Amino acid sequence: MEKQIYLDHASTTPMRPEVLDAMLPFMKEQYGNPSGVYKLARKARAAVDESRDQVAEILGAESREIIFTAGGSEADNLAVKGAAFANKRRGNHIIVSAIEHPAVLDTAKQLENYGFSVTYLPVNDSGLVSLDALAKAITSKTILVSIMHANNEIGTIQPIGEIGILLREKSIPFHTDAVQTVGHIPVNVDELGVDLLSLSAHKFYGPRGVGALYVRRGTRIEPLINGGGQERQRRAGTENVAGIVGLAAALRMSVEEMDSTSKRLLLLRERLIDGIMQSIPNVRLNGHRTHRLPENVNLCFEFIEGESLLLNLDMQGVAASSGSACTSGSLEPSHVLLALGLPHEIAHGSLRLTLGKGTTQEDVDKTIEVLPGIVHRLRQMSPLYDEKAVSPIGQ
Repeated sequence: MEKQIYLDHASTTPMRPEVLDAMLPFMKEQYGNPSGVYKLARKARAAVDESRDQVAEILGAESREIIFTAGGSEADNLAVKGAAFANKRRGNHIIVSAIEHPAVLDTAKQLENYGFSVTYLPVNDSGLVSLDALAKAITSKTILVSIMHANNEIGTIQPIGEIGILLREKSIPFHTDAVQTVGHIPVNVDELGVDLLSLSAHKFYGPRGVGALYVRRGTRIEPLINGGGQERQRRAGTENVAGIVGLAAALRMSVEEMDSTSKRLLLLRERLIDGIMQSIPNVRLNGHRTHRLPENVNLCFEFIEGESLLLNLDMQGVAASSGSACTSGSLEPSHVLLALGLPHEIAHGSLRLTLGKGTTQEDVDKTIEVLPGIVHRLRQMSPLYDEKAVSPIGQ
């Protein structure tokens, strides 16, 4: 059987065997409810507390500042809605970037129905937010800014530390969606200057269905889920002990390997970008060329449609994505690519290739080998394609 080349790590990652080993005892014999007082419950509580300590230490936070959630989307919702409703007496203005994950964008749009005013901050053609534009967008009623650390589609890394300094001077709560960065590049809440930070375990080889929200001490948020005293009254519900243990274990191992993994993936990323752009004409690299995640490659191929490209790659044994996994069922072009200024017809031809721990040079070379033929065949079938109008290879 031919090897499946998996290049969709930004969507989800395979769970490490060691993580499953750490989780299994809490799915079997150590099944106690952490809220109980008996021995079985106390062991579960100790596991949650130890995991919280580990996550906090890695982020440069205090243990009391970590709230465990059911994933990154819940963490984003809790941050944006929680901070908005907690601060509504101060004002009603929220600022988010135009390329946020739907967990932030759709939440902001929903808040407009509750009387909040939202500014959707534009980005440049590399996907970067302008600090000047942000400063000009702030009003006396601004109560929250949410700018993602790195974009899930194009991999562009935002100047979060500089934004944090600006917002700290104005005493405006600052949230960053760090789902794509935690476990992949250094993340320290004080260095970033954030008050709220979201993360998700399955993006760094942990289990699905568990995430966390960092909430700086003194930052006010309203809970989304009521009905119990868990997570210091901020998130009701019996804790997912096994998932929390898995999150902490996966994060610890990812951080330990971060330097070596990032260096290796950066070399593979550059090999993949150069190989594709040198062998296929009329290709655009999306996102910033250097200020991007080491594992992210996002390209647009003119004259073809992304879904056909994905299906043909799959037949060649390559699993990839056309953008965010959360919106892959939509026929609409990526809101991220449109925000970069790309026309609809080019944005439709997008391909996201995201590398991971198991990606090899052979995987990259195989992708470079099969992609030109697929693109050529699809272009031949396109009514928009004019071979004479195609730019020379590499341009």
